Amino acid sequence: MMINLKYVVADLFNLKMKRVIFILFLSVLSLNKTYSQDKNFHIYICFGQSNMEGNAKFEPQDTVAPGQRFQVLEAVDCPNLNRKKGHWYPAVPPLTRCYTGLTPADYFGRTMIANTPGKVRIGVINVAVGGCKIELFDKDNYKSYVATAPDWMINTINAYDGNPYNRLVEMAKLAQKEGVIKGILLHQGESNNNDTLWTKKVKVVYDHLLKDLNLKSNAVPLLAGEVVGEDQGGACAGMNKIIAKLPLAIPNAYVISSRGCEGVADKLHFSAAGYRKLGKRYAAKMLSLQGYANINPE
Repeated sequence: MMINLKYVVADLFNLKMKRVIFILFLSVLSLNKTYSQDKNFHIYICFGQSNMEGNAKFEPQDTVAPGQRFQVLEAVDCPNLNRKKGHWYPAVPPLTRCYTGLTPADYFGRTMIANTPGKVRIGVINVAVGGCKIELFDKDNYKSYVATAPDWMINTINAYDGNPYNRLVEMAKLAQKEGVIKGILLHQGESNNNDTLWTKKVKVVYDHLLKDLNLKSNAVPLLAGEVVGEDQGGACAGMNKIIAKLPLAIPNAYVISSRGCEGVADKLHFSAAGYRKLGKRYAAKMLSLQGYANINPE
């Protein structure tokens, strides 16, 4: 019996293609199962130094659970809070680490859910290190900064396995499996007081975040809060003039005023009332950028 090699080759080719298509089909199913992304789950990345970390003790009014619509992705293990790294929890303070205080992220999230449709959920990721310079979040040069950091700061840095930027990205990638990153909140500057290169350094971090998380700059605004202002006798109030120039370096950056946000005796940090007001202002700006009108944060 004669065997037509042409048909044999064709059959083998078709069989191989069917297997490839079947494997691709299984891969798509697997991806859909793993990445059940909810477009209405809006994620916000928060980072900076002590004022983003949360310096003020939270008060009874701050501990009232905001419900399931506002959640925090825990960035460290906190046995005292019954929270584990990489898991979502109702956003009751502390939102940064196990023993930190109230942060602008608290009232940012609460204000967001109060002014968005019920189907929208808000999630925050907060990685912040008190006293640090912006250089700590430069993925290419952070090691040289850590090498000169004081011992008390090293303990905090080690809570993020020695690399806060990497932990921020790690948690953000995890969050992207469930929701969509809609913005970045920054509060930092006191340790870079009078540093005229600060805006360029922030841009380096922002650009790295966009690249590492596959984000588009026009879709992910950066909101940067002012430090304690002149009206509160802020020790670093002059830094606000430099912070004001951030939109010149990053077109999709916006500055959040700290005017009228109550400071405390050290003239570097805000009171709980100050954090509430500042957090609401972050939210008001974000809401306006998303098309919500007539939002009065005060």
